[in-house]
Amino acid sequence: MKTVLKGIAALGFVVGATMMAGAAEEGETPHYPLIKPVEQDWSFAGPFGHYDRGALQRGLKVYRESCAACHGLERVAFRTLEDLGYSEPQVRALAAEYEVEDGPDAAGDMFMRTAIPSDYFPSPFANTAAAAASNNGAAPPDLSLIAKSRAVERGFPLFVIDIFTQYAESGPDYLYNLLVGYEDAPADVEIQPGTYYNPHFVAGPALSMPPPLQEGAVSYDDGSPETVEQYAHDVTQFLMWAAEPHMEDRKSMGFVVMLFLIGFAVLVYLTKRKIWANVAH
Repeated sequence: MKTVLKGIAALGFVVGATMMAGAAEEGETPHYPLIKPVEQDWSFAGPFGHYDRGALQRGLKVYRESCAACHGLERVAFRTLEDLGYSEPQVRALAAEYEVEDGPDAAGDMFMRTAIPSDYFPSPFANTAAAAASNNGAAPPDLSLIAKSRAVERGFPLFVIDIFTQYAESGPDYLYNLLVGYEDAPADVEIQPGTYYNPHFVAGPALSMPPPLQEGAVSYDDGSPETVEQYAHDVTQFLMWAAEPHMEDRKSMGFVVMLFLIGFAVLVYLTKRKIWANVAH
């Protein structure tokens, strides 16, 4: 059944893409993204989904080496990295690689100190204005919640099909497709200087962020492919965890609640039969 519904969803995607292409050919205002996100397979998808700890650790490595220079994780505390499978000494050592602002001291001045596990990932910039000034006027967004806050509306009839397939990974699908979707702009598309063409971008044909991932830029210790696609898949999973670290607990609790409600419904029905079975109607 799920395979059939996914096939229908894919057909709806093709029809929608064809309609957008036709609109572009007729000179109408294009709708962004120019290419809808292609659904990916995620370990955390579905009612029994769970996080892949190996992918999360690789994603953290990709974030630190390819994303952290511009994007912060201001809502993620170092201590929560133990959920990724790191030990307390490892978390403490990782936190010690960062400096955070603290204070005021006895003289009323703020000062920098080595981070500890209870601290949060510091922003790479002092403030939003400084971030914008360093990036051609566009401040890079914080990535703490981006996997839940950025998504592409799928429209009718896909949103109806999503109810049955329990599709709730629009944000991760969008992030993955955006990261791997950079390409040269077509001859008939004009983009602003200093921007980079990406037909998967939801706010226009191009964005200020250059391609952040390069083949072989991040080394993996577990033998995983060091490709842009693998990097994008891993860092997207990490950002999903950052946005919803308690997802596994939520899904486990939801399963128990559903079992309780089903059992309760059966008991109510049997009680009704017991009480009213011999009552004349």
